[in-house]
Amino acid sequence: MKTLRGLPVLALALLLSGCDAVLFSPAGDVARQQRDLIIISVVLMLIIIIPVIVMTFVFAWKYRESNKAAHHEYDPEWNHSTVLELLIWAAPLLIIIALGAVTWTSTHKLDPYRPLERVDNVRSVAPNTKPLVVEVVALDWKWLFFYPEQGIATVNEMAAPVDRPIEFHITASTVMNAFFVPSMAGMIYAMPGMETKLHGVMNKTGNFEGISANYSGAGFSDMRFTLHSVSDADFDAWVAKAKAEGGHLARADYLKLEKPSEKEPVHYYGTVDPGLYNAILNQCVAAGQMCMSDMVKHEQHDDHGMAGMAPAGHPHE
Repeated sequence: MKTLRGLPVLALALLLSGCDAVLFSPAGDVARQQRDLIIISVVLMLIIIIPVIVMTFVFAWKYRESNKAAHHEYDPEWNHSTVLELLIWAAPLLIIIALGAVTWTSTHKLDPYRPLERVDNVRSVAPNTKPLVVEVVALDWKWLFFYPEQGIATVNEMAAPVDRPIEFHITASTVMNAFFVPSMAGMIYAMPGMETKLHGVMNKTGNFEGISANYSGAGFSDMRFTLHSVSDADFDAWVAKAKAEGGHLARADYLKLEKPSEKEPVHYYGTVDPGLYNAILNQCVAAGQMCMSDMVKHEQHDDHGMAGMAPAGHPHE
């Protein structure tokens, strides 16, 4: 019997052993603050939930039919208690106020478009620190990364120096997707013809997984990449490796890469056609396509021209 009693505990342990609690073991400061926000929110809600659950069982036990001692407490004329009303309304109200304050503060503080103000909880970002700019394109079904400062591009692999702020510029080629490195920062969408931004930082060296968090078709489950968080020297070596091993990423090569493919292997491009990311963003990579930015400028010019053409007044007015 003792062995049978221990089976549920063993089964639960086996189930939990398969869970990857990456959200609760972050490697970056932004993800760490988001984890703390989850914990704070859960604790605040449990302040109400736990007493309610406990009182449910206490009342059910105390006022059970077989407890004759509790029968004399029955008061059919009872209809109001000021103390009870205060407890019922004040406690949830205080929790709501606390959650509202936490939500309002964190919404501004953890805005993905907001440049980082600190490296971790004890170090601020040094003045004049230049973030590492990474341009991201969600393809079917792979990730393309541009490093404009380094002049390279990679597929399904990226690297970043530890403790250096990273500024992501993110778009997509065809369908909406979602860029997510759980160890570094929150999820943000990638949309064709639009650019979203994300700021993050890694505080630990190691290899971390990035995923697609928005279903985008048959190859969605294998749309993953590796983020190498490394020292400055190792990052320079990684860039040198990409330059040495990679070829040139021209527009024609991108159009081939853009075609759907699953389980795309990692590969590097040592040089990239100038303006390729902007062409992808504006959906004008192929020859003869008009860029969306030029289309907007053309429409604005036409609107201004029409606005300047005021109707002629009637000669008798």
